[in-house]
Amino acid sequence: MSYLTVAAMFTTEESHHLQTEPARAVSHSDRRNNMAKIIDPATLELTERTVATNRVSKTVKGGRIARQTAIMVVGDYNGHVGYGLGKASEYPEAIRKGIEDAKKNIIEVSLKGTTIPHEVIGRYGAAQVLLKPAAPGTGVLAGGTVRAVVEMAGIKDIRAKCLRSSNPTNVVKATFEGLRALRTKEQVAAARGISGEDIKG
Repeated sequence: MSYLTVAAMFTTEESHHLQTEPARAVSHSDRRNNMAKIIDPATLELTERTVATNRVSKTVKGGRIARQTAIMVVGDYNGHVGYGLGKASEYPEAIRKGIEDAKKNIIEVSLKGTTIPHEVIGRYGAAQVLLKPAAPGTGVLAGGTVRAVVEMAGIKDIRAKCLRSSNPTNVVKATFEGLRALRTKEQVAAARGISGEDIKG
């Protein structure tokens, strides 16, 4: 193999490497990871709310063992909300664990005034939750489970509907998936590297 052939192969490989390197830097997974924010609950004035509680009994050789479950939501009524699940033998301990878990799962919700920027459907398991923007003064038109989440996030005007399963845990998680997917026009423009004026709507 001649020197010119080897040099040509090296140049081709080097050129290919330089061309493919930027593509890895702007992959979808990298953009998604860069958008994730770690929110310190200590910097927020959080309020807790119990969404649902449940009691489960397990029969064992020595008798029955009761376990309590609590689904908790925390939020600052200003674009930050989190949910958690607590399990313990007593309700107070289950609620405490649920609150601690909720503080670890806080997300930042994109708002447009008193409502959300656009319509979205959140999905988790068999649950689907439709979230639609509403005009000022409409209020929160949603069931109890969804209402607790959106109110704690600071949303004052919204229309919401559970389309499938009504399981409280799945509905809460589906609602969070919907809120997590919300993007304002400015956020979409920043992700695309263009001006907000170039996006219609």
